Amino acid sequence: MSWLVYRLSHSVLLLGAVGFAGQIPTFLLTSLGGAIADRGNRYRMIIGLQALAMVQAFIVAYLVLSGKVQIWHLFVLRIILGSINAFDIPIRQSFIVDMIEDREDLGNAIALNSSLVNGARLLGPSIAGVLIAAVGEGMCFLLNGISFIPVIAALLAMRVRPHVKKRRETNVLHEMREGFSYAFGFPPIRMVLLLLALVSLVGMPYMVLMPVFASQVLHGGPNTLGFLMGASGLGALAGAIYLASRKSVLGLGRAIVWSASLFGTGLVFFSLSNMLTASMAMMVVTGFGMMVQMAASNTLLQTVVEDKMRGRIMSFFTMAFMGMAPFGSLLAGAMADRIGAPHTVLIGGVCSILGALVFANRLSVLREGLRPIYESKGII
Repeated sequence: MSWLVYRLSHSVLLLGAVGFAGQIPTFLLTSLGGAIADRGNRYRMIIGLQALAMVQAFIVAYLVLSGKVQIWHLFVLRIILGSINAFDIPIRQSFIVDMIEDREDLGNAIALNSSLVNGARLLGPSIAGVLIAAVGEGMCFLLNGISFIPVIAALLAMRVRPHVKKRRETNVLHEMREGFSYAFGFPPIRMVLLLLALVSLVGMPYMVLMPVFASQVLHGGPNTLGFLMGASGLGALAGAIYLASRKSVLGLGRAIVWSASLFGTGLVFFSLSNMLTASMAMMVVTGFGMMVQMAASNTLLQTVVEDKMRGRIMSFFTMAFMGMAPFGSLLAGAMADRIGAPHTVLIGGVCSILGALVFANRLSVLREGLRPIYESKGII
C-alpha cells in the first residue's frame, strides 16, 4: 500500500496522510471495541470482522488490477480497514485467554502469537517486494484477499468454551469510563501504556517513511523496500522467540526499558546510514527492540489485569501501540517534507531513548504496584 501511494503521488506528505487515514479509526474507536469485547462473544465477533476485512481486501485488489485506483480510493478503503481493525485487535488480543487452559501459559502464548505475526512480517514484505517488481501491486492485494479464506476456515474449525452471556447492569459508555479509570488510576498500567504510546508516536512512523529510504536514500526500488521490511521482520521474529523462551513474567519491566532503548538506538543509526547492508542490520535491531517492548508490555498487562476488564485494557494497549501511529504518520510526513526523512527518523529515535530513561527512573514504582498482584497469583 505504501509503495503504491508513493508511486502514484511521489508525495511524502500524502504517504503520511494515507497512513493517518488508516490508523486514526484505531485511536477513535478501539476503546468502544474493548468495551464490546468484555460484553459479547469474542469468537463470533472475530469471524465476522475477518470476513469484512476480506471484502475490503478484494475491493482494493479489483481497483488496482482494473487500473481504476486513485489516491482517494485508498484513503476511503484505509479508513474502512482501520475501523474494522479498531474492533478486531482488542477483541482478538483478549480472545487469547479464551484459547488457553492454563493461565501460566499466557506469556508464552502471547510470545508465540507475536512470533507467528512476525514470521509473516518477515516473509510477506520480502515476497511482496519481488512480486511488485514482477507483476505489480494488484497481485499482492489479490493474494491478501485470498489469504483470509484459510484464516476464516481455521477459526470455524476451532472448538472453544461456550460463551456464557452475562447480564450487564451498565451501558457501554459507563464501562468505557470505568476502563479508563482502571487503566490510568493504577501506576504500573499507566506507565506501560504511556511509554508504548510515546514510542508509537515518535518511533513507529519510520515504517511509513520506508519507501522514501528505499528510493531516495538507498537509490533502490520495491526489492530494496522488501529487504528493509524483511530485515525488520527478522529482528521482530527473533524478539518474539526470545520472549517465548522466558520462563516467567518477572523482569519484564527491565526488558521494556532496554528494548525501548534498543529500538531508539536502531532508529538513530538507521537514519545515518546510506548503505543497504548497514540499513538492513539496523532494521534487524529496530525490529527486535520494537517486538520485545510491545510483546513484553502486552504480557505484563494481560498478567495483572482483572478478567472483567481485559477487553478494555487491551483496547488501551491497542490505542497506545496503534492508535498513536496515525498522529505519528501525519507528523512524520509533514516533518520529512520539511527536514527530510533521515532527520525525522533520527529525532524519533532520540525521543524513544529519552522515554525509556524516564521509565527506568520509575521502575521502583512499577515493582511496588506489581508485587501484591504477583504474590496473589503465586508468581512470587
